[in-house]
Amino acid sequence: MEAQRGFDRLVNLSDAVVAIAATLLILPLVDTAADIRSDGVGALVADHGSQLFAFALSFAVICRFWLIHHALFNRLVGYTVPLVSANFVWMASIAFLPFPTELVSFSGAGHPLTSALYVGTMCVASASTTVIQWIAIRNPALQDPEVRGTLTLHGSLAGTLAMVVALVIVLVIPAVGLWALLLLFPAGVIGDRLARRVRPTNT
Repeated sequence: MEAQRGFDRLVNLSDAVVAIAATLLILPLVDTAADIRSDGVGALVADHGSQLFAFALSFAVICRFWLIHHALFNRLVGYTVPLVSANFVWMASIAFLPFPTELVSFSGAGHPLTSALYVGTMCVASASTTVIQWIAIRNPALQDPEVRGTLTLHGSLAGTLAMVVALVIVLVIPAVGLWALLLLFPAGVIGDRLARRVRPTNT
């Protein structure tokens, strides 16, 4: 297990990647501000509604992934090389998300390949989070002693499975588009209930 200082640097690097990715989401909208006409902001918003939707959705997605990542790493005190590798995959997926976001804003959420790339990127982020959590469970020494033994995979697995199902739906039924991501809500509820039911008590 690496030193605490190295662990803090890993967390700070992850937070920095999230901050940069979230910032990149707004840059295309800043460019569109130059398109404002004499008929005002209302017309600009109407003309670029898909871009605004893509920004809002992706910003919420990035925030959600950060909250999950933050909650997980709050329970850890160290890391291993495999955990760092999985975290780099997670960071790469977060950093990549502005690209499919931009594609969605221009080609539309109903385009199957565009939506598949968008949801697929989220699948990678979710799956890498599950791998990080699995590594932490397999290495109890990485966990904070106060919460050691309380980590479970149920919530993370439920979210990843929902992402995979959403990806399949997007590819098979293109008309559904990004509405397939609504599966994440029931998956989150089911995962939380399973985690509470089987979570061991920490003694």
